Amino acid sequence: MNSEISPHPDALLTEAQVAHLLSISTRTLQAWRVRGTGPIFVKAGRSVRYRQRDLVAWMGANSTQQTTSREVEQ
Repeated sequence: MNSEISPHPDALLTEAQVAHLLSISTRTLQAWRVRGTGPIFVKAGRSVRYRQRDLVAWMGANSTQQTTSREVEQ
């Protein structure tokens, strides 16, 4: 599999490339698409592709320093 990333931010990545980059299975990526929780994707016919810039934005939006949310007491 070619998992090299293009320097172009609008490069389209395959489902397999994205799953490999995120260290998840393609099934997990598919489940995220169904639930609408994964990265934005492009659909051309039956083909699914991920724009590199959308993947980077999604990773940034899903970065965190803790696993639970803490509410501030007033």
